[in-house]
Amino acid sequence: MANGILKGKKGIIFGALDENSIAWKTALKVREEGGQFTLTNAPIAMRMGKINDLAKACDAEVIPADATSEQDLNNLFSKSMEVLGGKLDFVLHSIGMSPNIRKGKEYGDMNYEWFQKTLDISALSFHKVLQVSEKLDALNEWASVVALSYIAAQRAYPDYTDMAQAKAMLESIARSYGQRYGTKKKVRVNTISQSPTKTTAGAGISGFDVFFDFADMMSPLGNATAEDCANYITVMFSDYTRMVTMQNLMHDGGFSSSGITDSLIEKLTK
Repeated sequence: MANGILKGKKGIIFGALDENSIAWKTALKVREEGGQFTLTNAPIAMRMGKINDLAKACDAEVIPADATSEQDLNNLFSKSMEVLGGKLDFVLHSIGMSPNIRKGKEYGDMNYEWFQKTLDISALSFHKVLQVSEKLDALNEWASVVALSYIAAQRAYPDYTDMAQAKAMLESIARSYGQRYGTKKKVRVNTISQSPTKTTAGAGISGFDVFFDFADMMSPLGNATAEDCANYITVMFSDYTRMVTMQNLMHDGGFSSSGITDSLIEKLTK
């Protein structure tokens, strides 16, 4: 049931690929709650996905942008303000890609050029989004910027490789830029550390099904779904969370605070 908590608010949603993606489900939820937005993704991702179907369902314009390109981001923010009729109130950064993971490189055999690409796409792009928006004065006071993270930023996970470093950098940028943007413009900047989620990107990580099942057994509430995350992001965009900033918010059913659970004990003693 919609409550109109984003009525009159405008923004940009990065990273909607297909109906399994968190950004896709967030777009639907934001629209349901009265928000308006533009959709964006890298041109190659747009060719692979179904973003135009989502745009039609949400009555949203699609503006292609490579989030690693300041020129593309300048165009994206400028055109979004033009299309939406003013400054923005929310931005979702749902971007992450590792060439090393895609090409099966082990952590002890990294291709460092690809590693730098991972950092550029998955973390530095967040700084670029924030910097471009600040320079263009594109965000209203009390606007909310959210990026998606994962607990591998704090803990070691096999097969997550260089994405773990990218997520750690992403969370650090949220703190540093959150302090700056909050002081200057009352803009909130946070990351959400989500449960393993069965998205197209998540499923591409080796051993993902084991990650997923382990986290589900370790979480008193079970894994948070993509729909759950979309609801949380929507609340973070609203005025109900206007004093929350510079935080890495755990959205994982309690996984991050659990030592061991009855479900895991039962599984291990069989």
